[in-house]
Amino acid sequence: MARLGLPALLCTLAALSAVLLAAEHKSKSCSEVLRLYVSKGFSKNDAPAYEINGDHLKICPQGYTCCSQEMEEKYSLQSKDDFKSVVSEQCNHLQAVFASRYKKFDEFFKELLENAEKSLNDMFVKTYGRLYMQNSELFKDLFEELKRYYVVGNVNLEEMLNDFWARLLERMFRLVNSQYHFTDEYLECVSKYTEQLKPFGDVPRKLKLQVTRAFVAARTFAQGLAVARDVVSKVSVVNPTVQCTHALLKMIYCSHCRGLVTVKPCYNYCSNIMRGCLAHQGDLDFEWNNFIDAMLMVAERLEGPFNIESVMDPIDVKISDAIMNMQENSVQVSQKVFQGCGPPKPLPAGRISRSISESAFSARFRPYHPEERPTTAAGTSLDRLVTDVKEKLKQAKKFWSSLPSNVCNDERMAAGNGNEDDCWNGNGKSRYLFAVTGNGLANQGNNPEVQVDTSKPDMVILRQIMALRVMTSKMKNAYNGNDVDFIDISDESSGEGSGSGCEYQQCPSEFEYNATDHSGKTANEKKAADSAGARLGTQPYLLPVLCILFLVMQREWR
Repeated sequence: MARLGLPALLCTLAALSAVLLAAEHKSKSCSEVLRLYVSKGFSKNDAPAYEINGDHLKICPQGYTCCSQEMEEKYSLQSKDDFKSVVSEQCNHLQAVFASRYKKFDEFFKELLENAEKSLNDMFVKTYGRLYMQNSELFKDLFEELKRYYVVGNVNLEEMLNDFWARLLERMFRLVNSQYHFTDEYLECVSKYTEQLKPFGDVPRKLKLQVTRAFVAARTFAQGLAVARDVVSKVSVVNPTVQCTHALLKMIYCSHCRGLVTVKPCYNYCSNIMRGCLAHQGDLDFEWNNFIDAMLMVAERLEGPFNIESVMDPIDVKISDAIMNMQENSVQVSQKVFQGCGPPKPLPAGRISRSISESAFSARFRPYHPEERPTTAAGTSLDRLVTDVKEKLKQAKKFWSSLPSNVCNDERMAAGNGNEDDCWNGNGKSRYLFAVTGNGLANQGNNPEVQVDTSKPDMVILRQIMALRVMTSKMKNAYNGNDVDFIDISDESSGEGSGSGCEYQQCPSEFEYNATDHSGKTANEKKAADSAGARLGTQPYLLPVLCILFLVMQREWR
C-alpha cells in the first residue's frame, strides 16, 4: 500500500494542476478581441467574453479561442473585403495616372488642331480676304479630316492629303488662269500632273510625311494611355477563390482568435498568400512590360522627328509657302498642263474681265504674323507632357509582379521585413520558415499557403494580355512611321477605376531560402511538429486520464 501511495499522490497532484491550469487558461479575457470585432460593425453578441474551446473553428487553429463560429464566418467575409480594398488602392492610383495623362494628351491634341486651324484662318483672311473666304471650306475640310483621324482613326492620311493638294491645285489653277473656262474633266486631267509638275514645290511631300508620322504617333500614344488605363481597371477587380479566402482569413484574423490582436502577419507569409491570390495578375507582367517599353519608344519619337506640335503649329506657313510656289511657277505650270491636257476654251470677253476682278490673287503673298500666335495647347507643351508621362511609364514597369509585395508593404496587411520573429505565421507568434514562391500561375504548384488551380487560366486576364499585345504591335508600327489600322478594343479592355506599383514605395527584392531551423528540421517537419505540439497543448484533461488509467492498472497488477 505504501508503494501505491506515492504514484497515486503524484497523479492526483498532476490532475489537480492540469485542471487548475485549464481553468486559468479558460479564464483569459477576450475583451480586446471583442472591442476590435465590434469596431468593425459586428454584433458584440457574436463574441465570447472569455476564451472558449475552439473545436467549432473550420479554418483558424483550434484550441482555446476568442472566436465563435459566427465570428469566423464574418471574419472570412471581412478578409475578402480587406484584400479587395488594398489591391484596389494599389491599382486605383496607377489607373488615375493613366486616365489623367490620357485626358491631358487628348485635350492637348484637340486644342492644338483648333489653334492651328484658327491661326491659318486668321492669316488667310488678312492676306486674301474674300477670295479665301470663298474657298475656306477646302481648308476647313482638311482640319475636319485631321480631327476625324485623331478621334475615330478611319482616315487614310496620305489619300486625304493628296486629295487636299489636288483640290487646292484645281482652285488655284482656275484663279491663275481666270480667262479660261475649265470643265470638271479638264481639271481631273490637271490633277494628274500634280506629281510630275510639283506646282507647290516640295511642300506637299514633306508635309505629308510629317503629318502622317506625327498624327499616327500622337494618336497611337494617346490610345496606348487609354488601353493602359482600361487594363488596370479590369484587372484591379479581384474575386478571391475559396482557397484564397481561407488563406486570407487565416492570415488576417485568425491571430485575433488567439488573442494576438497586435501581432501582424509575417511578411513572407503574406507574400506567399498574395502571390497565390494574385497569380493570374502576375501573368500580365511580361506583356505589360513589353507594352511599357513600346510606349517609351513612341514617346521618344514624339519628342523628336514625330513631334506633332512642331508639325501643326507652323502648318499655315507651310501651306502658304506652297501657294507662293504655285504663284511663282504658275506660267510654267499652266503651259505644261495646256500641252498635256490640250488648250482650254477662253471665256467670252465680258466674262473674262468680271472673272479676273472677282478672283484675282494679290500680286504677292504677304505673310501674316498675328500678335498672339498660339504656341502651346492645353496650357502646356508636348515636350512637358511627354517628359511627365515617360517618368510615370518607367515607374509602372513590373507593376504586376510587384503587386504582391506592394500589398504586403501595406502596414494593415503584414509586419515589416525586420520583424521576422514576432509575427503571425498562420499558427502562432513565431518566425515564418517557408520560402517565397515565384510570381504567376505556373509558380503556384508549390505554394505552401494557397491551393491554386494552375490548369485554369483567367479569361479576363487573357483578354487584357491580348489587348496589350495588340497595342504593343501598333506602337511598334507607329515608332517606325507606319500608319496604324485601329481596331476598337474597348469591349475587351474598357473599364473605370484607378493604382501604383513601386511609384511611391520601395519595392522589396524578391528572395528565397531553404527553410531549415537550427535543429536540422525542414520547414515542413517543423510546421508539423509545431502543429502537433499545439494540439497536445490544447488537451488539458489528457494527463489526469492517463493517471487514472495508471492507478487502475496498478490495482490490477496487485
